Amino acid sequence: MSEEIFETYGKDPVTLCRQWYEEAEKSELNDPEAVCLATCDAQGNPSNRMVLLKEMNESGFKFHTNEESRKGRDIAENPKGAMCLYWKSTRKQIRISGEVIQVDPSETDDYFATRSIERRIGAWASMQSKPFDHLEEMEKNVKKFEKEFADQDNIPRPPYWKGYRLIPETMEFWIAHKDRLHTRFVYTKTTDGWTATWLCP
Repeated sequence: MSEEIFETYGKDPVTLCRQWYEEAEKSELNDPEAVCLATCDAQGNPSNRMVLLKEMNESGFKFHTNEESRKGRDIAENPKGAMCLYWKSTRKQIRISGEVIQVDPSETDDYFATRSIERRIGAWASMQSKPFDHLEEMEKNVKKFEKEFADQDNIPRPPYWKGYRLIPETMEFWIAHKDRLHTRFVYTKTTDGWTATWLCP
């Protein structure tokens, strides 16, 4: 089965993912890099949310978040995750699952430095996923850090703001067709590289 898929779509699912993403960049109305990230805590309770994918290559699929958020806590307890990319404009979907690791702090620092000042201040002002009573509290927190960093050109990264990388173990591709007879196939990582097989729609 692998050979037929390899001949049609190639032997490297990460390259295929990048090709589909570049196609979606030209047609998707908003945020082609948006991905639904699913995690579970130590008890197996699942949660998912949209995040922005910041890098995809042979090392994995990178995103950033507050390590004290729900997803950060889940990953600390249970370092497995799954992603789903879906582009309505191209009617294609990719599902990725595997281990999630923290990236090197220097790599996270480099990316944080590319963010706008407003987003860097926002990372300091928001204790992600923590409850608060009044909207004004968030506004006050933003103003607090705007004042604190007013004279700084290089706003440092908060110690809790981390980069993560999902290392794919499986990558499933889906192409919509009429009558729900969609094209579906999955790549699975082995010690010898990738294998691939068709899946019923």
